[in-house]
Amino acid sequence: MSDLQNTNQPPRPGVVVTGASGRMGQMLVRLILDHPELRLVGALDRPGQPWIGQDIGTAMGGAPAGAIVTDDAVTAIAQAQAVIDFTTPDATVGFAELTAQARAVHVIGTTGLGPDHLAALEAAARHAPIIRAGNMSLGVNLLVGLTRKVAAALGEGWDIEVVESHHRHKVDAPSGTALMLGEAAAEGRGTTLDDVRTPAREGITGAREPGTIGFAAIRGGDVVGEHDVIFAAEGERIVLRHLATDRAIFARGAIRAALWGQDKGPGSYDMHDVLGL
Repeated sequence: MSDLQNTNQPPRPGVVVTGASGRMGQMLVRLILDHPELRLVGALDRPGQPWIGQDIGTAMGGAPAGAIVTDDAVTAIAQAQAVIDFTTPDATVGFAELTAQARAVHVIGTTGLGPDHLAALEAAARHAPIIRAGNMSLGVNLLVGLTRKVAAALGEGWDIEVVESHHRHKVDAPSGTALMLGEAAAEGRGTTLDDVRTPAREGITGAREPGTIGFAAIRGGDVVGEHDVIFAAEGERIVLRHLATDRAIFARGAIRAALWGQDKGPGSYDMHDVLGL
């Protein structure tokens, strides 16, 4: 292809990665640098992080990537067409305001969001597309759909429990994915998770309340993510399971979402929209 033809091609969308020094941030940086349809234009991190001021590629032990790690979110996000964000709830809300001002796609994999955080994200989504999911993997989102269908097909004589396992460093429980699965089960039964959720049990809890959805969280080692949805009745059980062995599945899903959102208008989307499920 000639240089003239190259100049006629639309520019590749520029992506800013937040939390660039973290495990997910580094995974996203590597995949974006190798991606034929995207370019890395910014690497954000918290003030005081030792990588601030360094080229992200060099800081990660590789070749220069042409993006300097910065804590200046305003300047970094202003040049982005997409922001991929796996950080903390408060940080995500701040990034959402800036991303909405830039009219960029905000892909959010942050978990542990509370009602106030979600309300702030809904406000930002009135100005730019926000794609948010507790889990970005294709397999998990298929599991969510199956959970909804199975819950709808079975009556309340079937008890529902969601059991999840993650590495020792995870700070929130239950996981965002576990809550996605619980919400899907509740939707399948025509109710909301807030109305039927039973948190982790301890002590003398009494008999299980019919129609409730229970949760259990396991933390240890380097488990990437394991989720079971258990439907239990008298004499039989159905177990829907997803095992993640490589966190690259979440990064690849987030990148797919960033590309999908490029021609979308303001609004709140999830991975079911991205995958057409």
